Amino acid sequence: MNPRRLLPGTGPRRRTRPRTVEPSRFAPRDALAESLAGVLQRPARSALTALGTVLGVGTFVAVLGLTATTSSQIDARFNVLGATQVEIEDVAAEQDEFAGPGFPEDADARVERLNGVRHAGVYYEVRLDAADAVRAAPVGPGAEGEAVDVVAASPGVLNAAVPTLTQGRLYDAYHSRTRQRVAVLGAATAARLGITTLETRPAVFIGDEPFTVIGIIGDVERKADLLLSVVVPRTTADEVWSGTPGRPDARMLVATDLGAAQQVARLAPTALRPDHPEYLKAVAPPDPRSLRTNVTSDLDQLFLVLAGICLVIGAVGIANTTLVAVLERTGEIGLRRALGARGRHVTAQFLAESGALGALGGLIGTSLGTLTVVTVALVRDWTPVVHPATVAAAPVVGLVTGVLAGLYPAWRAARIEPAEALRR
Repeated sequence: MNPRRLLPGTGPRRRTRPRTVEPSRFAPRDALAESLAGVLQRPARSALTALGTVLGVGTFVAVLGLTATTSSQIDARFNVLGATQVEIEDVAAEQDEFAGPGFPEDADARVERLNGVRHAGVYYEVRLDAADAVRAAPVGPGAEGEAVDVVAASPGVLNAAVPTLTQGRLYDAYHSRTRQRVAVLGAATAARLGITTLETRPAVFIGDEPFTVIGIIGDVERKADLLLSVVVPRTTADEVWSGTPGRPDARMLVATDLGAAQQVARLAPTALRPDHPEYLKAVAPPDPRSLRTNVTSDLDQLFLVLAGICLVIGAVGIANTTLVAVLERTGEIGLRRALGARGRHVTAQFLAESGALGALGGLIGTSLGTLTVVTVALVRDWTPVVHPATVAAAPVVGLVTGVLAGLYPAWRAARIEPAEALRR
């Protein structure tokens, strides 16, 4: 026997390495697959969850698109108005107190001969005594009278204002030349006086002077105060009230071709009074850019707030539905945790689900919002304006909204203890 042979169990023991537990892994591909499975398992609930984002993002895109489209229309209207209108003031009294009226008798014809002028006319507000109210009848229910402005205007003023008639017609050069006692009313003034139709040939009484109403104006593109006034021929007003042709406070309204306003403003005083052009002051409209910028900025801010509110509503819907999903899947979460899933894995899964629903809702909402802008623009005969940045950012906004909405539910899911979850 070999003395060195060791008895069984008495030899040196082998050192065994401790076994290491392989850490659980949750690759992004796995998170995407799990989130997709979670979404498809409950399609009805997922659709309702995404609906909040669809509405939020769709409203976001539609509001911003309609704001840009409306701003574009405002810009165009400001530009057209600013480039096609001139006002000329009578400042003869400021230059020479004995100068008399600055506008000549044929002021309208002189200015209309200038290149680029469409219509021109002199007007002034008739200064009436307090007792000379405007009445619809000399006696009876319509005899109380209304405090209404009376404007004496050449026919060119009405044409330059580009009115929209609801009834009747405008007076013309014949009425002005023969000093006819006719009147045109704004729709608001006609309603105040109780005049609803011209079939009965109604008349208005300015003081004790009757004027036959021949037209009612519903809207104008320029000089909106005409809608609140009684408009009579200037020559008739000169004869009835002042007896002096041309009032020192008279003004002229000139409508020009697009882009001709500045040139007409330079030439009109000389064309009207070549002997004393300083008696007349032509005023082209101020640059509307500052006012236009303020209007569009206010619209942008208002509609952006509304879009933000819609997004918050969509986020609340996603958060509520995701939280309900966490409570319903408590057993599933506990089983995953018992099999080795960590809290961050559960968090990633639920964030991926809410983010996927948000992104899907963002894509659908972007399409619906863009379609809404185009439809409204076509109905209104506008040019649709949708910024590419809005279309590109909207799905990202939906994704971010979904992820933010899922933060709290995902945090709640990660804090579920496996033992507690399995006992439920």
